[in-house]
Amino acid sequence: MKREYQDAGGSSAAAGDMGKDKFMSAPAAEEEEVDELLAALGYKVRSSDMADVAQKLEQLEMAMGMGGVGPGAAQDDGFTAHLATDTVHYNPTDLSSWVESMLSELNAPPPPLPQTPSLASTVTGGGGGFFDIPPPSVDSSSSTYALRPIPSPAVPQPDDSARDPKRMRTGGGSTSSSSSSSSSLGGGGGGTRCSVVEAAPPAAATAEANAPALPVVVVDTQEAGIRLVHALLACAEAVQQENFSAAEALVKQIPLLAASQGGAMRKVAAYFGEALARRVFRFRPQPDSSLLDAAFADLLHAHFYESCPYLKFAHFTANQAILEAFAGCRRVHVVDFGIKQGMQWPALLQALALRPGGPPSFRLTGVGPPQPDETDALQQVGWKLAQFAHTIRVDFQYRGLVAATLADLEPFMLQPEGEEDPNEEPEVIAVNSVFEMHRLLAQPGALEKVLGTVRAVRPRIVTVVEQEANHNSGSFLDRFSESLHYYSTMFDSLEGAGQGPSEISSGTAAVGTDQVMSEVYLGRQICNVVACEGEERTERHETLGQWRNRLGHAGFETVHLGSNAYKQASTLLALFAGGDGYKVEEKEGCLTLGWHTRPLIATSAWRLAAP
Repeated sequence: MKREYQDAGGSSAAAGDMGKDKFMSAPAAEEEEVDELLAALGYKVRSSDMADVAQKLEQLEMAMGMGGVGPGAAQDDGFTAHLATDTVHYNPTDLSSWVESMLSELNAPPPPLPQTPSLASTVTGGGGGFFDIPPPSVDSSSSTYALRPIPSPAVPQPDDSARDPKRMRTGGGSTSSSSSSSSSLGGGGGGTRCSVVEAAPPAAATAEANAPALPVVVVDTQEAGIRLVHALLACAEAVQQENFSAAEALVKQIPLLAASQGGAMRKVAAYFGEALARRVFRFRPQPDSSLLDAAFADLLHAHFYESCPYLKFAHFTANQAILEAFAGCRRVHVVDFGIKQGMQWPALLQALALRPGGPPSFRLTGVGPPQPDETDALQQVGWKLAQFAHTIRVDFQYRGLVAATLADLEPFMLQPEGEEDPNEEPEVIAVNSVFEMHRLLAQPGALEKVLGTVRAVRPRIVTVVEQEANHNSGSFLDRFSESLHYYSTMFDSLEGAGQGPSEISSGTAAVGTDQVMSEVYLGRQICNVVACEGEERTERHETLGQWRNRLGHAGFETVHLGSNAYKQASTLLALFAGGDGYKVEEKEGCLTLGWHTRPLIATSAWRLAAP
């Protein structure tokens, strides 16, 4: 701010003369009453005014410190900025009058929004236009402030060529109307004027102001996420209505919206977008028909086992139910409807080996699909398990059954070979199915035939592990919405699980690989649920309640899983990374594993109902 006193002539000459007379008539004794300490600092304050100045300074400090407090914080901040930028105060050496002038500005009504012509920022020129004056930039090398007007978008820019290069307005009767009030305050013969100095913008600033504004795109990820979900659901609805032109337009927006997201949401949207695109453009995924496809499917299954506890939970709870059913038996037989790499059975063999009284004779029948190259992969699995059983001294027998579908099995295939010795203890049978039963729902009558076969061999226990979701609804939109919710939670759990047990043997890079491959494993399921129909849609998951109805009608009843299984499963999850997010719950004798509040898989045990 300028510290020298400036007097503006023109129409305010009378007011200026009055102030000048007061200065001329001030007695010389006033100079002697000025406080010496403040005078040394360049401020003229009479000793008699010290108390009044201190009180005004306190009021000024309180007034300028109100920004950021209370509901009017934004308004106070704007007004303080207005005082700091749009007002020039003269002669601050007269501290008393200067403080009073500041208080008068603070007590003035706050300026309105910049879209409307305001008293502090509007100049009416010859063209009748308006200027919104921003906070000025200060040039320390110049004695004036460079105020750069910005034309309002609502009113055209007036012609400044006729305006004076520089004008100063005071509170007198100037011919040009001024928005800023000028106050003349007399305090013991001293006077201070508060004026607004307005300068015409330089040519460069005018050109910059008149240049077209560039659009600024601000992406709100939360809003984009909502739009992404709406686009997915709208596309699914268009597919259900067979409005493929609308579905095609929507499916093209999904990758763009998904790109703005991060983490699990982006990945889930990408897989669902791909599945919708396959359905819209009728490019259905082909079943695994080559050796490479089958090997890749086994690889994905192994990575899914390592990266998250779902398969471990399924194997552990099923083994616990089978172990309790085999208590006291000397000859046991397990039929596994989906043996894959046989990862479930070493733990059961070891538990049987440690049983008091010694291990029983253990026979395992593994069922698997035929291999594209006609190799006997099931026998390779059996050979590895036989080696493990030999090391822990368990009498082990193995037989592999190749079947394209479980409906091809017959009861005699599951019976012991040859005739049983009547003097020997009869063989106790357990049937195990982990994520296999739901595939039978794609073929009419297949589930009923398989359950009839199981009933014919009279097992002591049947363990079933299935996804806790309804992906077999007749309505495509309902099926899509349920699967979107389910797999979003599943991907969230993969993100939250962090580093799994693979870190111990393979390092951090292997953990990242496990997660990526697990996402591909789940992505193939998403593609089957959304893009396929008929017998090709094999991922027909149903809820625990639906399975209870199906198995109950087939002549089975629930076997309650004991509290021991619940406690041990909870302990297992506590040792797993991200265990805080996983939740084990007991539901009507069954155990479920979920992520936070959403159950994702369910283990149940069954036996033949009493006739």
